[in-house]
Amino acid sequence: MSLKLYAHPFSSYCQKVLIALYENEIPFEWRTLSNEHPDIYAEFAAMWPCKRFPLLVDGDRPIMESTIIIEHLALHYPGSVSLLPANARDALEVRYLDRFFDLYISTPAQKIVLDAMRPEAEHDVLGVREARDTLDTAYVWLDKTLAGREWAAGNSFSLADCSAAPSLFYADWTHRIDPALSHLIAYRKRLLARPSFARAVDEARPYRSLFPLGAPDRD
Repeated sequence: MSLKLYAHPFSSYCQKVLIALYENEIPFEWRTLSNEHPDIYAEFAAMWPCKRFPLLVDGDRPIMESTIIIEHLALHYPGSVSLLPANARDALEVRYLDRFFDLYISTPAQKIVLDAMRPEAEHDVLGVREARDTLDTAYVWLDKTLAGREWAAGNSFSLADCSAAPSLFYADWTHRIDPALSHLIAYRKRLLARPSFARAVDEARPYRSLFPLGAPDRD
């Protein structure tokens, strides 16, 4: 098997790549990063000293960053589900929304989660408040943008939805989406029902105790 994925099932950015792999049924070897497998982590760290996962290894070539990994898969392992439109203008919209979910949903949500893991004396109260404000603003913008759309960029499941699924999944655990934002709430439900993401969510269930804010009894 030529593809190896160094990842953890509970990581949002790892789930983003898993969705792309599962959508097109691309075979790969799991290289699970955990304290139980120090040898695997050592392999990973030797290839990528920044130690940010996921990391995909294709043959002897390491590919870093979730978006780049998905683009690599689309280029070298195309399947029945095209996650990047052939039309350049449409592809640009997909890439823009991918960045939106990473930067304005996942990043502020992670800031809140990481703050919860710090000692009380080191909490960043202002930073957390700003992160919550960013999420509220992003939620409202998304609700308007998603009106009339099945998926993030239109009627086709894409790279943007690979990014959106884990971002919104954990963001809603971290800073609840206002129930009045019906388009966004419905979109999140559609993502959870997508077989590729449902599989990633199920694979991560054993690790829910790791969520520092307490995983809610839903989803």
